[in-house]
Amino acid sequence: MPRLDPETQKQLSARVNYYREMGIHDFYRQPIPVEAQVAGEDSETPAAGAPEPRSALPVIQDKPSALAAIRDDIGDCTRCRLSKGRTNIVFGVGNVDADIMFVGEGPGADEDAQGEPFVGRAGQLLNNMISAMGLRREDVYIANVVKCRPPGNRTPEKDECDTCIPFLLRQIEVIRPRVIVALGAVAAKNLLAVNDSMANLRGRWYDFRGARLLVTYHPAFLLRDPRQKKEAWKDLQMVMKYLDLKPKSKPQED
Repeated sequence: MPRLDPETQKQLSARVNYYREMGIHDFYRQPIPVEAQVAGEDSETPAAGAPEPRSALPVIQDKPSALAAIRDDIGDCTRCRLSKGRTNIVFGVGNVDADIMFVGEGPGADEDAQGEPFVGRAGQLLNNMISAMGLRREDVYIANVVKCRPPGNRTPEKDECDTCIPFLLRQIEVIRPRVIVALGAVAAKNLLAVNDSMANLRGRWYDFRGARLLVTYHPAFLLRDPRQKKEAWKDLQMVMKYLDLKPKSKPQED
């Protein structure tokens, strides 16, 4: 086998590290189905630590099959303690070609029962927020950092998030949204790998794996403190301006 030149080795190493960060460790051993192969990769690799340009990210040709493969990898998961009390694994739902991906914290009681994210009261408010942006729930993709309900709806702990987030990162890689909206502190801190207040995290754009990421309040928090709905609407307006969406109205009050 011919020896690779140093620059090619560097690019290959960067690419392997990129996939390892997403939790993909065995891709080089397993045959990839033709319909799920990637196409259109750039030959250039960004410097270590820099966000990878959107144009340089792999384009998944068969997104439903790629998402199904991720779900198969999760299986009947027992990787962390959250599996002990769950009813259903809540994987994700929505348009596989969505421009916007909403990422929440974790399933609640309604989500755990139905196996779908954001279907309870917080989900109804999220639907209102999406509608106010001039979109339908079916137009976006929705997922969570952890896919099993924490007992009593407690905040998921760091090791639980660390165990589950590689699957979310792989979903993001498949969906390839233009914008990711991190709903609440748990989603924001785990995606951005920072420990900061919502006040400091909101109101600005972040580059994240070829997408733009914005932080706003979780709908469950807005139900507890409706005064912050105006602030969340400001965040959504930033998304609408970036994507050139025409808003219908402010989110309906509960």
